[in-house]
Amino acid sequence: MIETPKIIIVDNNDKIIGSKARGTLDKDDIYRVSALWITNFKNNILLAKRHHTKTHNPNKWGPAVAGTVEEHETYENNIVKEAEEELNLKDTKFELGPKTRTDDIYHHFTQWYILKTNKDLADFKIQTNEVEEIRWFSAQELEKQIQEHPEEFLPRMENYLKLFSSN
Repeated sequence: MIETPKIIIVDNNDKIIGSKARGTLDKDDIYRVSALWITNFKNNILLAKRHHTKTHNPNKWGPAVAGTVEEHETYENNIVKEAEEELNLKDTKFELGPKTRTDDIYHHFTQWYILKTNKDLADFKIQTNEVEEIRWFSAQELEKQIQEHPEEFLPRMENYLKLFSSN
């Protein structure tokens, strides 16, 4: 029997207070997410379109890599695992980025990591059951697309763009 992975539950200070099986979180539970903001040397931003079968925000553009931190994982080893699974990024060092807090219909801390790369789209191998497609966006194009078609992006995508544009 395969055991359902447990997700780390934290308090308002991001201190671990327990874990719960995926799919059993209460509406007030706070969990951890790691995410990777990837840019290239032309300052384009790599985004991933979430798979249409995802329960949270299917078919929406978001960070190139993101994952929920499971029991016995840290933010860092989670992002390394997710980057390898979702984009086939191996033996890559990520820069530690900011930590954000989301409180909307979901409650989570997101530890961001940053990667600047010279890879072309063809250099990435996407995990097709997690990601529909990936695409490079210029910051201007992304800002325009978010304004004109906000329904195609994660709800906080504009905030993420501002956060990383100021760095």
